[in-house]
Amino acid sequence: MAKIYIYGASGHGLVVADIARAMGYDEIVFLDDASDVKFSPNLPKADIIIAIGSNKTREILQNRVEAAGFNVVSLVHQSAVISPSAVIERGVVVMPNAVINAKAMIKSGAIINTGAVIEHECVIGEFAHISPNAALAGNVIVGAKTHIGIGSSVIQGIKIGANSLIGAGSVVVRDLPSDITAYGVPARIKNKKL
Repeated sequence: MAKIYIYGASGHGLVVADIARAMGYDEIVFLDDASDVKFSPNLPKADIIIAIGSNKTREILQNRVEAAGFNVVSLVHQSAVISPSAVIERGVVVMPNAVINAKAMIKSGAIINTGAVIEHECVIGEFAHISPNAALAGNVIVGAKTHIGIGSSVIQGIKIGANSLIGAGSVVVRDLPSDITAYGVPARIKNKKL
């Protein structure tokens, strides 16, 4: 009997639970700070995944559970297409119909959402989130905790800094720095985060 804790009981957590079941986990325990079952370092040790959409919160919680000795795993939906040369670090969730191609690297805690395409040699930073149907051409670098909005496209060779937000449906055709919000076609910086 394989047990996993899913930290986060929202809609995102439900999708993560479906992936966990398909991967052979038959005992799924949801943990949530707003429910009766909360995380405690004293819980019996088992595999765990953080199912929280907020990049910053996901990072904080993953660090907390790792420090408490839990085994942070990655979950990959069976319909996802993953190149054998791609690297997927711990705490990553790859949703249905996502594609991760040759020599791509998905760093710890990232989310590759439904139908997202990560082409060859892309690097997705720690705790980044690539939304549904976003498409990243080859050699794109996405910084830590950056969120690429639903349906966005990024042309080849682009670098997007850390802690940034790329709005839904945007087309990124030039490098973007850290700590910004950008959107549009082509994507333009709308403000710098403080």
